[in-house]
Amino acid sequence: MEIKELIKDFEKKQYGFFDSASIQVCEWNKQALRTNAKKHCYKQDFYGADTLSCHQIAPTTFWCNNSCVFCWRPKEYMGSKPSVKAKPKEMIENLIEKRKKLLQGFYGSQKASVVDKALKQKHWALSLSGEPTLYKQLPELIRELKERKGTETVFLVTNGQNPKMLLQLKDKKSLPTQLYVSMQGPNEVLYKKITCNQERAGWKKYLQTLAMLPLLGTRTVIRITVIKGMNDSKETIREFAEMLSATKPDFVEIKSYMWIGFSRKRLVKENMPTHKEIKQFTKKLLKNLKNYGLENEKKDSRIVLLKNKKSKYKTKIINR
Repeated sequence: MEIKELIKDFEKKQYGFFDSASIQVCEWNKQALRTNAKKHCYKQDFYGADTLSCHQIAPTTFWCNNSCVFCWRPKEYMGSKPSVKAKPKEMIENLIEKRKKLLQGFYGSQKASVVDKALKQKHWALSLSGEPTLYKQLPELIRELKERKGTETVFLVTNGQNPKMLLQLKDKKSLPTQLYVSMQGPNEVLYKKITCNQERAGWKKYLQTLAMLPLLGTRTVIRITVIKGMNDSKETIREFAEMLSATKPDFVEIKSYMWIGFSRKRLVKENMPTHKEIKQFTKKLLKNLKNYGLENEKKDSRIVLLKNKKSKYKTKIINR
C-alpha cells in the first residue's frame, strides 16, 4: 500500500498528518475532555504527565524496524527506512494545528474552558506509531519540544533497535524527560518470535541499548507487554528478572497485551491477560527481582508499576 493510501486510511481513524508525521487524540484524551480532567491515563496517575493536554505524536508513522505480533497497527505495511522530510519546528506547529481541528467538535458538547486547557501542550508523547528513533532529526525535535513554553514532560518510547540515536540524544543534550524501552522477550529466540525484528544483528543492538540505560542520565522505564501463553512462563519470568537486574531501569511497567486493531489477525483473545493475571505475573517477577518494589497499578489499563529502590528520581514528575 502506498503512503498516500495509508494516510487516507489513518485519517479515517482520526489521525492528523503533516508530511508522514502524525498526531491523534487518544481515548484517554477524550475521556479527560468529557469529565473535566477527572478521568486520565496511567501516565498521569503514575508520573503526573497531563492527560488533558497530551500531544501524542509520531515523526515516523509508517516506519519501524520491528513488526511485533501484538501491535495494533498495520505492521505489514511498515518499512525500516523512513523518508520524512519535515523539519522539527515545522512538524510541531503543523501537528498542533491538526490536533486543534480534531478537537473542534468538543466545543459543542463540553465546556469551552476545558477544551481550551486541552489545547495547551504540557505533555508530549513520542509513541503513537512507528519507531521515532528512525527520525534523523530526533535530537532537534525533542529539544524544540522541551524548550516550548508550557512543556512539562516529553516521553519517548523506543524498541531499542537504534542505540546510536540514543547516544546522539545524550551527546546533543536532547534526552527526553523519560525514556521508555520495550521488552517483549528476555532471550533471543523469544525476542525474535514476538518482535519479528528486521534488523541485522537486531538482538545485539537491543542488548547495547539496555546496557546504555544506566549511563544516559535521564529517567528510564522498561515496559513489558505480557502476552498470555507466549512470554509469561515461570522460566521466562525468571529470565526477565535477570535482564532487569542487569539493566537497572528506574521503573518497570508490566502491561497486558490488548486484543485490538490489527493484532486480532495474528493473536487470539485468550492471549490477553486480565489485570489479576498481570498482578500474578508481577508477584512472580518480584520474587526474583529484589531491588524493586510495587509502586502503583491501574486496573482499567491492566498495568502495574514497579520502582527501583535505588532510583534517584521521584515517581511523580509533576504533582497532580
